[in-house]
Amino acid sequence: MIALIIFSGVVIVAFFYYREEIGQGYTYAGRQAAPVKSLVLPVPQRYKEILLKYFPYYQMLSAENKGKFEKKVVRFIYGKQFIPRQVDEVTVEAKVLIAASAVQLTFGLPNVYLSFFRRILVYPNDYYSSITKRYHKGEVNPRFGVIVLSWQSFVDGYIYPNDSKNLGLHEMAHALRFESLIRSEEYPPFESELLEQFDDYAHRVCNDPEFATQTFFRPYACTDEHEFFSVAVENFFERSELFKAEMSELYAILVRLLGQDPILLKVGA
Repeated sequence: MIALIIFSGVVIVAFFYYREEIGQGYTYAGRQAAPVKSLVLPVPQRYKEILLKYFPYYQMLSAENKGKFEKKVVRFIYGKQFIPRQVDEVTVEAKVLIAASAVQLTFGLPNVYLSFFRRILVYPNDYYSSITKRYHKGEVNPRFGVIVLSWQSFVDGYIYPNDSKNLGLHEMAHALRFESLIRSEEYPPFESELLEQFDDYAHRVCNDPEFATQTFFRPYACTDEHEFFSVAVENFFERSELFKAEMSELYAILVRLLGQDPILLKVGA
């Protein structure tokens, strides 16, 4: 009896001492099970309601593709750890819409879930970085597998759908681009030849005098090839027709890279 009491005491002490590690273990196991969970568990009705109410891309899909989109959203949510910053929690609505922005970008890439990035930090507004000494709306850190978002700026990206500024798509595009360089285990997102064509075009736009009068993209696009890609993605979804008219070659490359054409989606709608 005494031995049992001592053993129980040791177990209790060990649990409290290692409770954080145990909790992290359960969280990790849950993320690893995301593919199976998303297949066997039904899509929560609340998720569908949020998408139908707030996400235009989803609204334009056929019934069959809506189902596929929902499944990708569920798998994305199950596979990530959403971490609140300066707020008590990341709401269900925020999780669904953040996941939806990633799925919008990767919908034409069936096996891509940005799996390298396990954690998503969500701030209520723009946040101050002690590293850069300035405020940010969002960022992607491949070293730690983290995507950081300002919720207000994220929402603004969808409230104003035609200004070619969408934080969700912008940061998810950064994550996708990094995965193409890292060559994630799940699937290499891009054909290297296509990405080289895209980067060659970006270099010409930003450096060739022939493109000196190019004003379709905002100047920030020419910061580097990563920002050019993210800005191009924003325009690809928000100003599709104008993008194709202004830069048909680049638009065609993006269609092949992302496996989808937003113009055809809008026509189908």
